[in-house]
Amino acid sequence: MSAREKIKKEWKSTDYELIVMALLGVLFLFVFAYLPMYGITLAFKDGDGKINVLRTLFYGEWIGFDNFKAFFMDEKFYQVLRNTLGLNLLMLVIEFPAPILLALSINEVMHKPYKKVVQSISIFPHFLSWTIFGGIILAVSNVNTGVINPVLEVFGLSSPDKPVNLATGEYIWWLIILSSLIKSTGWGSIIYLTAITGIDPALYEAAEIDGAARFAKMRHITLPSIMPTITLFFILRLSNMLDNSFEQFYVFQNGANLTRSEVLSTYIWKMSIGSSDRRFSYSSALGLFNSVIGFILLLIGNLTSKKLTGKGVF
Repeated sequence: MSAREKIKKEWKSTDYELIVMALLGVLFLFVFAYLPMYGITLAFKDGDGKINVLRTLFYGEWIGFDNFKAFFMDEKFYQVLRNTLGLNLLMLVIEFPAPILLALSINEVMHKPYKKVVQSISIFPHFLSWTIFGGIILAVSNVNTGVINPVLEVFGLSSPDKPVNLATGEYIWWLIILSSLIKSTGWGSIIYLTAITGIDPALYEAAEIDGAARFAKMRHITLPSIMPTITLFFILRLSNMLDNSFEQFYVFQNGANLTRSEVLSTYIWKMSIGSSDRRFSYSSALGLFNSVIGFILLLIGNLTSKKLTGKGVF
């Protein structure tokens, strides 16, 4: 019997169905993920101000790294980069541990109805779009009609004569971080709760027999068991240090805080579609720079994690 006949004999009819399903997934990725990557060439062509972008993409004049030189020589770019890195670093420090702590806290709650209520309340903001949720935050923090200033007055942090305007550049970072914390913490905790449910209950039973208290079990069993999940999401979060949700930042931007709230995602949009100048090549170069730095951060984070913990994304 030849090798080809042996393979055909071993394969079941369902194998062909699975192969077709897998090929459809590969085709989807090729069409929507890999094929559009040809658009990267626009970053190396003279496409700024051109009406027909597709024509420029295929027949435009090659100008090398001129678009990259342009944004490296632009003072606005460094201001935007500083805002992006500063906000993402603060979000990493403040937001990343929050879902882990919430998951650990919910896991320790023994009253199941109460646990479900807490989970439902914490997850709900995730299902609101940033347009709606950001509008709610802006209404609540409004300097004239919001409820934040009366609360701050109770603690002596504000006054009717000099109210705190949270939408200005002085406070906008904290408003963005706080709103992101409220919106993402509950949803992010689901992953860690799922990882916790996969821990062998025998480990907790053995710890109880040894006299371990609740926090001791959390520290020595729960946290080490979900560490691979924490490591994975930390590396992925690190690789997105130059990425921000466009809707999240755009909804909070105004003339009073633009110098502090402009990040790469909103800046790229404004330089291309949102601007009359239509700097398509310039914004494509910015986007490519963003992606390359993200990929490098992913490699560095993965390598560092493997060195320290022996675990990584790949």
